[in-house]
Parts: sequence; structure tokens; C-alpha cells
Amino acid sequence: MSPLDGPQKPEKTSGDAPRKRDEANTPSKGCEVIAIYGKGGIGKSFTLSNLSYMLAQQGKRVLLIGCDPKSDTTSLLFGGRSCPTIIETSAKKKAAGEEVRLEDVCFKRDGVFAMELGGPEVGRGCGGRGIIHGFELLEKLGFHQWDFDYVLLDFLGDVVCGGFGLPIARDMCQKVIVVGSNDLQSLYVANNVCSAVDYFRKLGGNVGVAGLVVNKDDGTGEAQAFAEAANIPVLASIPAHDEIRKKSANYQIIGYPGSEWGPLFDELGRNAAAAPPLMPTPLSQEDLLGLFKSEDVGRDVELEPATLEDMCAGEIPVKESLEVIYDDV
Repeated sequence: MSPLDGPQKPEKTSGDAPRKRDEANTPSKGCEVIAIYGKGGIGKSFTLSNLSYMLAQQGKRVLLIGCDPKSDTTSLLFGGRSCPTIIETSAKKKAAGEEVRLEDVCFKRDGVFAMELGGPEVGRGCGGRGIIHGFELLEKLGFHQWDFDYVLLDFLGDVVCGGFGLPIARDMCQKVIVVGSNDLQSLYVANNVCSAVDYFRKLGGNVGVAGLVVNKDDGTGEAQAFAEAANIPVLASIPAHDEIRKKSANYQIIGYPGSEWGPLFDELGRNAAAAPPLMPTPLSQEDLLGLFKSEDVGRDVELEPATLEDMCAGEIPVKESLEVIYDDV
């Protein structure tokens, strides 16, 4: 069985000793593989595109891999253009009796190499399973032989799905970065990712959380409070600025040396590289709600148990008995 053939429960090692990392699933040993997770629409692709571009301008060899079935991770990097995905290209090549070549699926801009794994068509398959299949194809293309300083993986925050939790469950990355904002939904997803890391670390895994990137930061402080409670650092705070929003919507890179926002992504790159893989402390649902004002999240709402009378609109129907009663003889 391939080591990428679906996540399985790792074997628990004796004591707290971490299990040995499977080097065959990652590029060269000097490479750092970082998986980035977050709620859909929170700005993972925006953050990653600008971070990867900045790292490349600093002389680093960077590979950006989109691991989201929407296949939009690299759109900003390529000015709105979509890359042919690995899964879609593989299907077309297979139908034509041809092999997938690296140049069919990997593209570059100013030193950043990028590709999209892709996923099944709508309603025709499992997105997580598609991710697993995509990594199997990467292995065939020589993934573990490539020579990069950084490989950045853009994942959905739905780590409940085995495919999307693959880097954490299988030690395919050294560390995880979560992207969130000052809203409950994005921090709920960030907390789920921390829970997944905590679970697999206790089973002997090696992956840790490098920290949190606060995107669209409006200064209210909930994301900062979450990071402190979860015992992870804030790697960078990207402000909720109208210029950033407009340039992102127009597929413009803002993270390059000499730009207004260049120092922000330079700081993010340095912090992400230096941050150790930490074991986070996931929050309970009540503690997560406690980061927000009660009127903002409805924390004062009480759970009122429903009764059978409620379900039957006030009157419980009498069921006729199936018992057979015989007349006295």
C-alpha cells in the first residue's frame, strides 16, 4: 500500500517518542514543507501567493501547491489565469493513452513554481480522496526528488475529512500555519486544525503549529486572544485595508520588495521560517465562544429540551393497541 493511500490511524509509539518521519513523502531533506489551513474565503490563497512571491524574490526556491478542489490557489499568482489541474490533466492524458509530464501541470512566475491538484467534478466524487490521488500522481512525477527550500500546501480547513488532514496525519509537512480573522467561524476552523495536530502529536506524530496569520484584521482582538489561549504565536496581522482588498480582487501581488506591503510579507516569511512546530492547546466550544461578546455570538441562548408534545403540536396521538383480547367463554 502506498503511504499516501488514505490517512490511517498512526501507530502509537512507546512513551512520548515521536515516530520517524517518512522522508519518501517529502522533497529533499533541506526542504521545509508547510501546510496552510483556514476557512474557505478567509484569504489562504491571497496570503500564500504573496508569501511565496516574497520568498522567491529573496532568493528562495519555492513550490506552491493548491490542495483545494476549487483549484484557485494559484489564480492570484498568475493574474487570474487558471492552471490545468493535475487530476484533470491526468484523466485527459489517460483517455488519450498518454503520460502526464511535469510541464503539463507545473508553471512558474518570477521564481515561484506552482501547481493545482484539483478535484472531482461537482457531485461526482470525494474532494478529499481527490487530494490523495493527486499526491499519488505527484510521487510518480518525482515529488520526493525535487529540490526546493519551501513547499507550501494550501488546504481547506476541513480536517475532519481524511484527505484534507493528510499532511498532519501522515507527517507530510513539518509544520502548519492557520489563517483566521476576528470572527467565530474562521477561529472555529483554526481550532479544529489545532485539535487535529494535538490528536496526532499525542499518537507520536511530528507535525506542529507554527502559528496564526490574522487576515482582514480590524483590530477587535479575538484572533489574538485565540492564539494566546491556544499557545501559538501570531506570525503576522494583515490589516482590513481597502487597497489590499481591491488589489486582491484584481489578482495583483502586493508582497514584493519595495512595495508598501512588502515588509509585512517579509516579516511573515521570516517568522514562518523561524517558528518551531508547537503542540497547540485546542479550546473547548465554550472557551471559543468566550472570546467574543455574548451579544455577538448568542452565548446567552439556553438549550431548551424538546418534548414529545412539542413534536406533535401539543397533542400526543393515541396508538391503537395490537394486543388481541379474547371474550370470556
